[in-house]
Amino acid sequence: MLVATTALLLSFGALVTTYDAAMAVPDWPGTFGHNMFLYPLVEWFWGPWDLFLEHGHRLLGATAGMLSLLLAAVTFRKGASPAVRWLVVAAVVLVVVQGALGGLRVILDDKTVAKVHACTGPLFFAVATAIAVLSGRRGRGDLSAPATEQRSNAVGQEALVAVGPVHLPLPSWALGASLPTALAVAAYLQLVAGAQLRHADATLAPSTFRWMVAIHLAGAAAVTVLSALTVIAWQPHESRVARRWSLAIMAMVMGQLLLGGGAWLFTWGIPSWLQDAWAPAEAVLARSPRGAAVITGHVILGMMILGAAVVLALEWGGADRLERIARFGRQGLRRPDGTEARLLPATAAVQPRSERGAR
Repeated sequence: MLVATTALLLSFGALVTTYDAAMAVPDWPGTFGHNMFLYPLVEWFWGPWDLFLEHGHRLLGATAGMLSLLLAAVTFRKGASPAVRWLVVAAVVLVVVQGALGGLRVILDDKTVAKVHACTGPLFFAVATAIAVLSGRRGRGDLSAPATEQRSNAVGQEALVAVGPVHLPLPSWALGASLPTALAVAAYLQLVAGAQLRHADATLAPSTFRWMVAIHLAGAAAVTVLSALTVIAWQPHESRVARRWSLAIMAMVMGQLLLGGGAWLFTWGIPSWLQDAWAPAEAVLARSPRGAAVITGHVILGMMILGAAVVLALEWGGADRLERIARFGRQGLRRPDGTEARLLPATAAVQPRSERGAR
């Protein structure tokens, strides 16, 4: 529910930016002197479109905050895994920071705050997605028990993490979880770069604007290459769930490239190098329904790619690695005597205790 609420919240936020509706309600945390939750529904639903967007964005933000607090209470009461607990704490901190930034955006009427606000939102969405994935895996029993010795089900080599007398198996393909993790990081940074362009001020120097566009295009290339590599790198013995997600991300990235071209056309017009070869049959308006759909859809699909990349990273070995890191906590991968744990070579198989004792 938190993921769905956050997705809707970010969609409203994208529409608020598209229609420049951030100051449609000039006070905060109230709405035109009313308590936010008691603002008349008739005035909200049948009032101006920008008021509907901004007030709806606030209500969804408050809902996401309350859901985060409720999730934190349930998580610590039910004894969730260490990784989930840490992520829930991060979600609570992020949602509080995000709400404060949203309020400062209105009180100060400052676009710099808006840029930061646009960066923390996708980060909160990524954390909420990770919580949902890890909780679902725990419910299915996919996570390894912390005090048992298990053989890896993966075909091929396996690395073993030695922690005192216990050996925790780490399949070799899990070591490649850095590839989807890099994709998730690139997708997030691409959203950050896009947010700077969407909130660019009219007084921005042309050279600075060109650099911002170049960075955004480089980010698009990086996300495209990484998404293609995740499809290529998958092996038949690995998670089929990861395979489906990698293919879905590749498809979304292709659609995102098309939406990116459309967003540029509706926001800044036809590039000079294309004006002689093609001209639209009708006027291109950024705030027309078609233009708003393309521009906002570009933002929303970017967030979907980020969420999917987080799922892929966790399904492709990242969940087990994250659980291990969180489980060992401050000690890290260390033995009880304080010495650092090591990765055993692939040939060091897990042997029964009796055999190890004989040696």
